[in-house]
Amino acid sequence: MPGGRLTLHERECIAAGLADGLGYTQIAAQLERPASTISREVTRNGGPGRYRADRAHRATAVRARRSTAVTMQQPAATGFAVDNDALRDFAAYFTELFVNDGMPRMQARIMTCLHLTDSGSRTAAELVSLLEVSPASISTAIRALEQRDLVRRERDSRRRDRYYIDDDTWYRTTLNLARVTEVRVHALRRATEILGPTTPAGARLDGIGRYLDYLSQEMVAVVERWHRE
Repeated sequence: MPGGRLTLHERECIAAGLADGLGYTQIAAQLERPASTISREVTRNGGPGRYRADRAHRATAVRARRSTAVTMQQPAATGFAVDNDALRDFAAYFTELFVNDGMPRMQARIMTCLHLTDSGSRTAAELVSLLEVSPASISTAIRALEQRDLVRRERDSRRRDRYYIDDDTWYRTTLNLARVTEVRVHALRRATEILGPTTPAGARLDGIGRYLDYLSQEMVAVVERWHRE
């Protein structure tokens, strides 16, 4: 039923739809399910070319047992009910927003985990358990997020590294974006000088540079105004 766990029959319908060349939206409409549910189901179980209904059903049962064990053993660390279908659907949707903005999927999944917990933090071990990936995958993604100033690392009372987002995460991110934009502005000004501002290419690049310069200044002004309020 809509909102509940997928049944074996629904998974067989998904497999049949994929074999017929249907898209996720079409399959979702047939089953009266969100398209994100179908997309996540197929992606987690081999992709369109390798999806098998019976195998996906068994794998989901195994994951559910693991998730229940993690929830019972680490209720404070988990931070939300991992077996909640509505939350899982939203987590998949929120992750796709990051991915569509150009973020690698593993980094996007970590950002979603951090955003959807009250503390805004996880240890590497918690991320490994929740995302069912290797410690190396988490380590690589975390390093990239730290370089972009999207997460920060602190040692907790048990001397474990914890990874945080906080109220200033997006404030810093916007300022970093403004700084990157300033670099592009300088590059465009240099190109305009080389080509000549009266040439078609030079005039075009000059216009782009002036727009990006305005945008950069406005981003800084808006963020600072928001931070003061």
